[in-house]
Amino acid sequence: MSRPVLYALPGNGAMAALLRERLDGEEGQLETRQFPDGESYVRFATDPRGRDVVLVCTLDRPDEKFLRLAFAAGAARDLGAASVGLVAPYLCYLRQDTRFRLGEAVTSTTFARLLSSQIDWLVTADPHLHRYSSLAEVYSVPARSVHAAPLVSRWIGGNVEKPLLIGPDIESEQWVSEVAGAIDAPYHVLDKTRHGDRDVEIDLPDLRDSGRGRTAVLVDDIVSSARTMTVTARLLAAQGLPRPIAIAVHGLFADGAWEELSLHAARVVTTNSVPHPSNGIDITGVLADAVRERLTPAPVDAKE
Repeated sequence: MSRPVLYALPGNGAMAALLRERLDGEEGQLETRQFPDGESYVRFATDPRGRDVVLVCTLDRPDEKFLRLAFAAGAARDLGAASVGLVAPYLCYLRQDTRFRLGEAVTSTTFARLLSSQIDWLVTADPHLHRYSSLAEVYSVPARSVHAAPLVSRWIGGNVEKPLLIGPDIESEQWVSEVAGAIDAPYHVLDKTRHGDRDVEIDLPDLRDSGRGRTAVLVDDIVSSARTMTVTARLLAAQGLPRPIAIAVHGLFADGAWEELSLHAARVVTTNSVPHPSNGIDITGVLADAVRERLTPAPVDAKE
């Protein structure tokens, strides 16, 4: 395997540093700024010519990040990079995977076409697939998704005595059952009805018997508005149960969500897919393993 050069887009320095260490990669210097009119400036201070380039950019709040990422990927190709890959621990624009109302944009397919046109491969963690069976349905480049469930299980097993796992809805059952099964813990899956971005109705079964002597652990792949976890925590409190622990792979945390959830949960833990004070589970190991599979093999000496 050739030695890759990793370039961190703004805000991704910590993740890039961890990946470089695991991949024995080189730190690439990327200069970015904005012109007075708001347009982006991108310059490779470390020459990518002939190198396997790995761009590191998690894609929460993507509208302010995507153009800079696209400019960097396009410039790396123009400057002669051997390959240009992207590690996006959180991958955006998978929510709108069909046309729910007449005239809506199916943004998942459009975004995938745009991103695929700029890179050679993609590595991400637990993409929020609903109607797609895999990323290959929308991405035209090799796209590998790694799973944080074993790492979440390990964290719960090492930090929570007698956990009772609770999943947000029926769509989460396969994921929650995997986490629970790895540590031989019981679990429940809730019946959730969403009425709007911040309006959810939760049907919580009576857990006063099954939850006695256990710590409720709310697990989900994404926490954004945090309404599901917050409402569930309130319902648990109404049953006289202690404040739960809340765990998510991707902590997006819309305005005020982190503060509100922290009032109702004993602890909030996320992976480092999106930088946040709640980060407590490191996924760089599984990301690095997936990147290693995509890198160009080192050339074999003709004399050997």
